[in-house]
Amino acid sequence: MTFQQLIIVGHVGRDPEFKYTSDGVPVCTFSVAVSKVTGRGEQRSQKTTWFRVTLWRDRAETASQLVKKGQRILLVGEVSASAYIARDGQPVASLEITASEFRLLSARGEAADSETDDVAAHAASGEAGSSAAAEEILEEDADELPF
Repeated sequence: MTFQQLIIVGHVGRDPEFKYTSDGVPVCTFSVAVSKVTGRGEQRSQKTTWFRVTLWRDRAETASQLVKKGQRILLVGEVSASAYIARDGQPVASLEITASEFRLLSARGEAADSETDDVAAHAASGEAGSSAAAEEILEEDADELPF
C-alpha cells in the first residue's frame, strides 16, 4: 500500500471557480501561492511556488462560498505534477493538489479569527476536526512560517 499527503499554507491567488461536472458532481478550483523567504538583509530572497487546487463535492461547495483571493489558507491533499510546453515554447511544470481538507487561516488583510477558522474548518472537513498533521501545523508559532 502507498500513501501520500501534502500540507501547504499559502495565499489564495484568485477567487475560486465553481461548476458541476456532466455527472452533476460539484468541483471548485483556485490557485495558491506558497512563499519561502531565505537569507537576511541584502541576501534575503523569496521564492514562490504556485499550486493549482481542486476540491470536490461538499468541500467544493463550501470552498466556493468561503474562499476569496488573498486569504491565507491551509490545504491537505494529494499532489501531482505535470509538464507542458507554453505558448512561448518554454517547458513549464504545474503542481496540482486534490485537497481533502482546507482551513481558512485569515481573511485578506486581517489577522486570523480562531472562532471563524474553527467553524470554517469544521464545515470544510466534514468531520469533528482536521487531521492530526494539519493541527500540528496550526499549533506552530505563526512567526516561524516563511510567509
